[in-house]
Amino acid sequence: MCVADPCDPREGGSLSYAAAFASGLLDPLRETPAAVTGPHNKAAVKRYNVYRNNVTVGLIDALAWNFPATERLTGTEFFRAMARFHLRASPPTSPLLFDYGRDFPDFIQGYQYAQTMPWLADVARIDRAWLDAYHAADLDILRPEVLVAIAPERLPDVVLVPHPAVRIVRSDYPAVSIFAAHRGEGPVGPIEAVGAEDGLITRPGLEVVVRHLPPGGAVFLRHLVSGETLGQAAAAAVEASASFDLAVNIAGMITSGAFAAVKSGDQG
Repeated sequence: MCVADPCDPREGGSLSYAAAFASGLLDPLRETPAAVTGPHNKAAVKRYNVYRNNVTVGLIDALAWNFPATERLTGTEFFRAMARFHLRASPPTSPLLFDYGRDFPDFIQGYQYAQTMPWLADVARIDRAWLDAYHAADLDILRPEVLVAIAPERLPDVVLVPHPAVRIVRSDYPAVSIFAAHRGEGPVGPIEAVGAEDGLITRPGLEVVVRHLPPGGAVFLRHLVSGETLGQAAAAAVEASASFDLAVNIAGMITSGAFAAVKSGDQG
């Protein structure tokens, strides 16, 4: 397919042709752009439709790759139909396919045919967080001896540097358990968890890890990640959950690799 002279500035050049070519790729009801022609200026409807189909299939495949637990939970047919609606509403804005689908969980939350699975959007959020953690920058994790070296009276004023891979997902449903059951390739057993679950996604080494957070843990970590002091984060967590255990949560944030360092000037 071509245009008479895609580089002719009188015709707007190759950029105008590219814009015309792309304009109908995600809309099957849109006519083939007039600038797109076949050999000897023949109509290119069939050729364009092949290209349009390849783009659609490629983007659906990218969403399936980026959201594997979500696809396995819904089944391939349901997932691909849902993904098709999404890509028409939200075409990619980045050339990096792993970046595609950041708004997919929000789309799922409002998707008519997913309303019988109210936990599905949160499972998709964990899928997305897993992918972001996987692609996050490498950085050494905070070692426990660094905190041990800080005088006890100074600990409430400590500010921590979050690891680039850390992500927190909160859910009113057992989304972490559902995600864990559907992430692998083995048989999916019964899920006995009920109620809300919060998850911490990190990559302390080469592998991404998804952990359940104890009561108050998500509030505690979110305040720390936002730059508040250890004392402020603990106070917010206690207010959110009377069963918040500071020692358990500090140990968890260290072993999970949620933080990379103590900010300069807070040690000693």
